[in-house]
Order: sequence, then C-alpha cells, then structure tokens
Amino acid sequence: MNTLSHIQNFYFIGIGGIGMSALARFFKSQGKNVAGYDKTASVLTKELEAEGIFVTFIDEISEIPQQFKDAENTLVVYTPAVPRENLQYQYFIQEQYILKKRAEVLGLVSRDRFTLAVAGTHGKTTTTAILGHLLKETNAPVTAFLGGVSEDIQSNLILKGDEVIVAEADEFDRSFLHLSPNIAAINSMDADHLDIYGVNEHLQASFKAFAELLPEDGTLFIKNGLPLKGKTIGIEDDADFSAINIKIIDGSYHFDLKTPSEIIEGFILHLPGRHNVMNAVTALAMALEYGTSSKELGEALKSFAGVRRRFSYKLKSKRFTLIDDYAHHPAEIDAVFSAVEEMYPEIPNLVIFQPHLFSRTRDFADDFAEKLSQFDEVLLMDIYPAREKPIEGVNSEWLLNKIDNPNKQLVQRKDLVAKIKQSKAKVVLMLGAGDIGNEVEQVKKAFEDEI
Repeated sequence: MNTLSHIQNFYFIGIGGIGMSALARFFKSQGKNVAGYDKTASVLTKELEAEGIFVTFIDEISEIPQQFKDAENTLVVYTPAVPRENLQYQYFIQEQYILKKRAEVLGLVSRDRFTLAVAGTHGKTTTTAILGHLLKETNAPVTAFLGGVSEDIQSNLILKGDEVIVAEADEFDRSFLHLSPNIAAINSMDADHLDIYGVNEHLQASFKAFAELLPEDGTLFIKNGLPLKGKTIGIEDDADFSAINIKIIDGSYHFDLKTPSEIIEGFILHLPGRHNVMNAVTALAMALEYGTSSKELGEALKSFAGVRRRFSYKLKSKRFTLIDDYAHHPAEIDAVFSAVEEMYPEIPNLVIFQPHLFSRTRDFADDFAEKLSQFDEVLLMDIYPAREKPIEGVNSEWLLNKIDNPNKQLVQRKDLVAKIKQSKAKVVLMLGAGDIGNEVEQVKKAFEDEI
C-alpha cells in the first residue's frame, strides 16, 4: 500500500499520544473519518473531541463506531505503547484489518512529498516546531508533524499546504527509518532507549542508518562533533552554521548567524537556554537549505512562542516562578539547569522530578543523580512506568540515595503543594515525561491567587 488516498476510515489505538494525535488531525483535515481509543483522557484527547474526532476510553469492541467495522476501507494505526492484549487491537487482528505503526503511516504520508526531518535524542521537538513555524511564516506550502504542542497554534500539526512535510524523526523503536527525508538534521546522539536498543552502539548505528536514507542530492546537518558527515551546526565555534555575537537582552537571546557564505544579523529568540539557540540555528540552516529567503527568517523566528512543556512558564506569582518541562534524560535536565542558572543567577530553585521508565532510571541512575544534585532543592516523585513492569530494586528511594544534595526528599502527589509552600525557592521547576504535566496544572491552580 503505497498510497493512503483510497482509505476513508482511520482508527487510532493510542490516539492521545503526541505523534498519534497529529496524524489523526492530519487525516481529519483531509476529509477522512477519524476515531480512536486511549486509556485515559487528557488535554490532547479533549482537543481532538472538540475538533470532531470520536475518542473512547473503554477498551471494548462495542465502542468501535459502526462505520469503522469495515476492514476494506479502514486503516488501523497503533502505537507500540499499546499492550498486545488490548481487546480492540486483538479484534482488528482477528478480522484481518490492515494495521500499521504510527511511524509507518507517517512514512507513507511523507514518501511522495519533499521532506525535512529532525532527529536526535534531545531537542528534536523544539527544532521541528521552530522549523515548521519558520516555513509557515514564510508561506511555504508545509504540513508539519510535531512531537509537542506549539504555543503559536496550540496544536501539534501545522497545516499551511500539502507539498512539503516537516517531521520529527523519532529514534524510539527505530521509527525514523520509515521516513524518506530530502533534508535532515541530527542534533544529538546520546545514549537513550536502551530498553529497545540494548547497547548504545546499536542506537548509534540506527542514527547512521537514518543518515543513509538521504538521496545523493539530499543534505544532512549535524551537531558539530558528531561522528557523521554533514554540514555542521554550532554555537560560537567553527561550524558551517554557527550563532555568533550572542547577547541576552530582556530575557531573550539576540544573535547573528554565520553561514558558509554570509553573516545574517539580527536574530531574536524568546526561548531560554543556549540549547534552544542551538535548536534555532539548526532550524534556520534547514530553512535556508530549503530555499527560504534569509531576509524573512528574522521576523519569523522572533514570533516563535515555544512548545508546550518545554521550559514553559506556567505561573509568575509573588511567591515564585513555576516552570514546566518535559526533560526526562540527564542531558535534558542539565540543559534546563543551565538555562535556570543563566536566566535566574543566585536565585534559589527547587526541582520536582518524576523519573520516566524503570529501565531508563536504572540505565542512567548515576547521571540523573549528578544532574539533579545541581539544583538547590530536589523533590523526587515515584517512577512513571509507562509501558514497563517494575524492575526489582529500581525505585525513587534508590535514586534519591544517589543524589549528593542534603536538600532532597521523596514526595507524593497529594503533598506537592504543601512541600512547595514549605520551600523558600523563588524558581520551581517540574520536570518529566510522565503525567507530571497534570500535577503542574494542580500546582498552578493552588497558587494562582498569589499572582
């Protein structure tokens, strides 16, 4: 099946996932019938329902709408996070529907279109969102599938046209090998997803395989120093594309962009953290390679408002500033800490961290401990299991014992607000990829009257 145009019905198992919901929105925009199942309601599923997409949270065959009980005209899209014993999944298998993983479907959507893809163990969501925004604002006919919700459009799907695809290229489960990129970027290759890859060497090999997907006339951008061949990206270094003359003015970065042929002056980025300058340089380089006029890019970047749960300011009260971030890997936690140090020097901070996955916690325990120890105070929530069963001996108390900081303790959800009230911190950060985002909203509500 090389085309999806003849399929009228799309049913998503795990529709509330960030990548799944973007695809669901895309097919809805194409005039298709779209529905799906997810285990729990969320902000995203409520948004999908508001857009006219039927979502059920009951895993029963009777919950599948009648029009989707047509194997000839229905494609079932599923995520690897859905357990195989899921009743709806089993029904579609038994009735011989065509089932495809989200990554395969995204690959089919992008196959016949000019595609820009952003890969990397960190930064790919923000970079993809910036790139999609740049192309949208400069009137390219672009559809962008984002791994996060862009604050500019309050969606994870940019729809400006149908000729160019911008996609986040996810290394989890080797998903990105389904894509057919014309322009690609790899902005980091740190060890992660070792529950899938086993050892870091296999992860590195998958990034090399992704790089090899580019055609002869394609272009690969890489973070300066990565063991790959491509045009290099950097900050104040000898990279082909590098941010230079960086200044912080009123909490925003002002910088110039050095390219192989010119220096483009006057860029402004409103996101905190030098890692986001790096993300912006990557997106700018890819946009220039696509053919965007350098004169238009300055205004486009200046208007980018960020990505939900990526150093998102949730509250600025008399008591403290509340920041929400998806950081769930030691390198990401380190990037958040660097941003806090740069934006709020000498101001006491508190980090609340929810570890994500037992296997990731086990594999990077010492690194997590080292990065978390940098903050003034640490509150550690229970591990969010996601798709995993518990691993004996791997828990938050075990991780807490490794943290070299006297101001540390475990915290239960019900006690979060009380613990924050006891703290003298003026910057409070809530980090993690699990359901801590829901707790952020509860904390925000508890302190909103102090604005």
